[in-house]
Amino acid sequence: MQNTTLHRNIFQRLLGICATKKPLDEGCWTFDNGNIVVDLARAPELSGVNGAIRLEAKTLPERVLIIQGDDGEYHAFRNRCTHGKRRLDPMPGMVQVQCCSIGKSIYDYNGKIISGSAKDDIQTYPVIVDNGKLVITL
Repeated sequence: MQNTTLHRNIFQRLLGICATKKPLDEGCWTFDNGNIVVDLARAPELSGVNGAIRLEAKTLPERVLIIQGDDGEYHAFRNRCTHGKRRLDPMPGMVQVQCCSIGKSIYDYNGKIISGSAKDDIQTYPVIVDNGKLVITL
């Protein structure tokens, strides 16, 4: 499981440095015809509760955050806070994700704004598990 601690110093928050990393195996995912497919056997970061990866590539229309939440389910979000456009991180034990900036906007797993500087919800994407693979439809 990946360490997704939210304890960042003021400089990290000012610069919007998130705790969630890209997958160690960049080949664990593909994007084709509007779908991201993640091979869970090649993405150990998602193997436990609070596991998370961020996907970013020129071939993707948006940055995507994928987490295995506290509810044990997989969730995918447009990885862009609606306030400052910064990346998001999961909040272990909270069933929420948080902007990594100074504003600390917080959203629930449905993308609804709970608190912080943001005024709008974030985009979520449907996720299904099919034969050891996550399929996320953008």
